Amino acid sequence: MKTKENNFERKIAPHKSARMLETIYGCKWSLTLYQLLENGINRPGEMVRNVEGLTTKVLNQCLRKNTEFGILQRISYNEVPPRVEYKVTKFGSKFMRVLDEIEKLQNEIDNDNQS
Repeated sequence: MKTKENNFERKIAPHKSARMLETIYGCKWSLTLYQLLENGINRPGEMVRNVEGLTTKVLNQCLRKNTEFGILQRISYNEVPPRVEYKVTKFGSKFMRVLDEIEKLQNEIDNDNQS
């Protein structure tokens, strides 16, 4: 009896990137944070002042997660008073393009369901 040769191995979901997406979408403020950065608002105090309902504690947690993932870079200036700014990394720019594509896909799904 002939056995069929397997040409493909089982495909496994990308663990780290899937966890990253889940964490970012699970964070209520990450997408708003990216919007702020896109509009040139890169200092935490200014971010809190520009978004109703955003607290310093929650913003710091969100910024920390995004920095740990390598999406954002924290820049500390040696000044008095201390100044901190955040900017999107090269990886972060790529990641945000993926988020944009997911948003486009969701819009297509929403439009198809309305038809």
